[in-house]
Amino acid sequence: MHRILFTGPESTGKSEIARLLAEHYHTAWVPEYAREYLEKLGQPYREADLLLIAKRQLALEDQLAPLSSRFLFVDTGMLVMKVWSEYKYGRCHPWILEQLQTRHYSLRVLCGIDIPWAPDPQRENPNERQELYDIYLQELKSLGAPFIELWGNRQERLERMRKAMEGLGG
Repeated sequence: MHRILFTGPESTGKSEIARLLAEHYHTAWVPEYAREYLEKLGQPYREADLLLIAKRQLALEDQLAPLSSRFLFVDTGMLVMKVWSEYKYGRCHPWILEQLQTRHYSLRVLCGIDIPWAPDPQRENPNERQELYDIYLQELKSLGAPFIELWGNRQERLERMRKAMEGLGG
């Protein structure tokens, strides 16, 4: 099974593209757990919440993996947790860093910032999208793992992903 991870700044279409591809390939997808957690929290999150969110995100990924066919589309992973933590708090929990290094994905997809930012109670950084995108890009290069950048409208993104999936046997 190939795990495909979508990453990047907020409001870049990660959830939508993961869901649409899962529908197209008749397989499971892993939603972003932080959204559910923060909606239920009832107060501003703290640094300690990020580790809880990270652990639950990976648990959800592992829970949904057996329900997938050839592909599992994952909306958000430890790179988001690392960037989020370091950007907001100036540091990242070692467990998150360890998971970032040891989790295997067949492909990481960095979603571009060319789609409009959509307001949402969970979103914080409408004016820092380019800065954050550049951080994600540098982090992915540092990981040395395979990744692609995904730009364009919904249809262009889906077509680019389908071509990338062909390289994985899709």
